[in-house]
Amino acid sequence: MLSTGRAACQKVAVPARVLARNFAAAADHNPPISLFGSQARYANATYTAASKQSILEKVEEELLAIKETANKSAEFSQFLENPIMSRNEKSAMIESLLKGKTTPVTLNLMSVLAGNAKLGDTTKIVDDYVKLMKAKRGEVEATIISAAALTKAQTDAVASAMKNQVGEGKKVVLSTKVDPSIIGGLQVQIGDQFLDLSVVSRIDSISRTAV
Repeated sequence: MLSTGRAACQKVAVPARVLARNFAAAADHNPPISLFGSQARYANATYTAASKQSILEKVEEELLAIKETANKSAEFSQFLENPIMSRNEKSAMIESLLKGKTTPVTLNLMSVLAGNAKLGDTTKIVDDYVKLMKAKRGEVEATIISAAALTKAQTDAVASAMKNQVGEGKKVVLSTKVDPSIIGGLQVQIGDQFLDLSVVSRIDSISRTAV
């Protein structure tokens, strides 16, 4: 009787190990960060599908191309936003435009959006997918706002300081903006953190203290 029980446990143990491996493999394809909202659901699903096929970068490239087309072509943008065209018409148009020209993952996303009357959300979904890809690459977006354009040496100095803030394994993707209204100093945005070192901020602080 005891030997029979051991044999049964051994039979169960094999599937358990297989199940654990399957769970681990599935986790490897999960999005690297949590995004929420209706657009994020499409981006998350697309990321998982692309990861399973090892075509994350290719899908990102295709989606960015679609977004660029929507931004540059009024006709394509109007097609995406058109509330009068039927879902079947939009689905057929998407297939004629993308089938054989994009990966099945990208085609499937756009077809699903057409079928769900969500093509108008395309650019927002692309933005969410790009956020997932940046997180996967360890990229942290940072913006420097200055009263006047910074020199390369100044930009490099600030970028170096930012790298120390984001930690090892992270890459700072830096952009700069000029806003004369801050008078002088800098405003720095790193991810969701904002640091205001501008002159106008100091003036406001002094004004509030004086009052």
